Amino acid sequence: MGSVSAPADTWPGRGLGLPEAGPGSLASPGRRVVALVVDWLACSLVSYAFFHYDPVVTLLLFVAEQVVLVATLGGSFGHALVGLRVHRLVTTTTPPPPLAALLRAVLVGLFVPALLPGGDGRQLHDRLAGTVLLRRR
Repeated sequence: MGSVSAPADTWPGRGLGLPEAGPGSLASPGRRVVALVVDWLACSLVSYAFFHYDPVVTLLLFVAEQVVLVATLGGSFGHALVGLRVHRLVTTTTPPPPLAALLRAVLVGLFVPALLPGGDGRQLHDRLAGTVLLRRR
């Protein structure tokens, strides 16, 4: 059996009406990973300094950081550092509401959904939360 490949003129996010590259395009896997590592390290430092690096506290700090910053500013420390922003899929101009940010944060905290790509180029946690991670620059 031959493999099925996407036509040459498609790109992740095309079906969502997003540009192929540049601002407003889907975040690349590399930028996603760097943002995740930055956020986890920031939460780990706080956990180490104040909570003896308790793994449960570290995870709760990570989820709290994601919920608060994504719902209010449209992105976390890591997102800002690598030029990304989380948007509601229906508008792609506003941050997600707190409940969607909470769902997204819990799923990212589980890590497995964050590693599973969807058919439209978004990860599973973004698909379930109705969000999209876009490049700001």
